[in-house]
Amino acid sequence: MKFRRRLRSRLVLSFLLFGTLLSVLFAGAALFLQNWLEDALIANTLADEVDQYISDLRRDPTLVEPFYTRIQGYVTRPERADIVPPAFRDLPSGVHDVRTDGAYYKAAVRKDEDFWVFLTYDVSENRELLRRLIWALVTVVLFFSLLSLGLGIWSSGRVLAPVTELARRLESLDENTPPAALSRHFPDDEVGQLATALDAYATRLHELVERDQAFNADVSHELRTPLAVISGATELMLAQPDLSDRNRERLLRIARAARQSTDITTALLHLVRAVRDRGSDPGGQDVGRIADQVVTNYRPLVGDRPLQLELDPRQKLSVIAPEAVIAVVLGNLVGNAVRYTAQGEVRVEIDHGEVRILDTGPGIAEAELSQVFDRHFRGRQTAGTKGSGLGLSIVKRLCDLHGWQIDFRNRSEGGLVVTVRFFPDQEAKLTP
Repeated sequence: MKFRRRLRSRLVLSFLLFGTLLSVLFAGAALFLQNWLEDALIANTLADEVDQYISDLRRDPTLVEPFYTRIQGYVTRPERADIVPPAFRDLPSGVHDVRTDGAYYKAAVRKDEDFWVFLTYDVSENRELLRRLIWALVTVVLFFSLLSLGLGIWSSGRVLAPVTELARRLESLDENTPPAALSRHFPDDEVGQLATALDAYATRLHELVERDQAFNADVSHELRTPLAVISGATELMLAQPDLSDRNRERLLRIARAARQSTDITTALLHLVRAVRDRGSDPGGQDVGRIADQVVTNYRPLVGDRPLQLELDPRQKLSVIAPEAVIAVVLGNLVGNAVRYTAQGEVRVEIDHGEVRILDTGPGIAEAELSQVFDRHFRGRQTAGTKGSGLGLSIVKRLCDLHGWQIDFRNRSEGGLVVTVRFFPDQEAKLTP
């Protein structure tokens, strides 16, 4: 199917089909006309010969039967018809096609009350000629089909050469450098106009990307400064010995919020730049430590609800990625689970190569599972709760950027389980 969708393939197939169809129609028309004209000529000749012989015979009863090299005639009375070969004897009046002993005949028959007249014409040579003509025409059709195929390949290559060259130059463009002008390599025709339009679009797109990158870098830098001031001031206030427990708890919440904001800013910057950073630690990040911080940050959201938020580190897991990215992914997933689970538990399990977040909430309708990563999507189960519907979209994009796999499924006992697989390719290789 991929071959048939290519423009050059369609041109080649069009030439091939057109040439073959034209050759077949020409051959069929030639055979039909040859056969029709031959049959009509022989039939008329035989009928005229019979009529002429009968007319002559009535004038001169002593007239002998006609004799030709390929024409045989028989004149007899009905009661003495045994002189006529059996293949022709029982034929009614008219012109007939007869096959006997491997030979083909045209037979003109006239049966009157007083005598019968048979005139046969041996058309075996005509049939052999027709057979040879058919094979010759088949050969001609095949020849012209191959000629059409060759012509289609050659002409499509010539016609599509500028388009192929344009596609090659587009593939060679580097997203990190300003786009090179394409129109100067092509004449002022349809392809040249397309190249000019692509140049203008590429220039606008490059300027837009540069503006976005500069804006995001500036925003990230500007946000880091006040967040650093908030974090520093919070640490100084927490160091005061006469701080009350209530104020200390409030300051800790401010410190956690500042840390979360810093992580989100860093993760979004990576996402917008599409940069897959390995982080400062070449040995990777301890996912268990990051998950513990995330769980601690979201415990205040539980409030007075009968809900347990637990961390179950079954195995040590290390991932080479920025700590902020891992924290944002886990934070969004844990935050959603806590927000939509009224009672029961939210459990974060760290296992071999993956993290699972299990809850006892309402789950997600099966028909909506494929839409959870769409921007601004909010399922029917989340009606009445706050949220913009952007968190899971950001999580999905971060996972795609780093090659992680994330999926949602409903638990049979109720609730939802979200699995983040950090090494899906390795697991696929290990699976028998």
